[in-house]
Amino acid sequence: MPAQHVSRVRNLYRRLLQLHRALPPDLKALGDQYVKDEFRRHKTVGSDEAQRFLQEWEMYAAVLWQQTVKNRQNSNEKACFGTSLSEEKLNDFRDEQIGQLQELMQEATKPNRQFNITESRKPKF
Repeated sequence: MPAQHVSRVRNLYRRLLQLHRALPPDLKALGDQYVKDEFRRHKTVGSDEAQRFLQEWEMYAAVLWQQTVKNRQNSNEKACFGTSLSEEKLNDFRDEQIGQLQELMQEATKPNRQFNITESRKPKF
């Protein structure tokens, strides 16, 4: 695997985790875990699939960055993240990907998310 490709993958991975810092804590945890799982799962794919994988994640990073900037500018409004998938895009997904997407949607929309994240507190002396 060329060093340039490895560098591109690592930089994108780091950028995604950095962008997730702007998400609410429960969505950050969910997003971080999903990114880690997907990058691990695609570690040994062929060249064509690797290119598509990187392009999709780079588009996600661009959208998330735009939404983060917009949310910061409209700080009085509730933060909004995400985008709808077109029917054309959904039709390109394999059955396995549709299943993953459904699981992700269910997890992201649970009223009581499985993640129990609390901000660290300074110890009282």
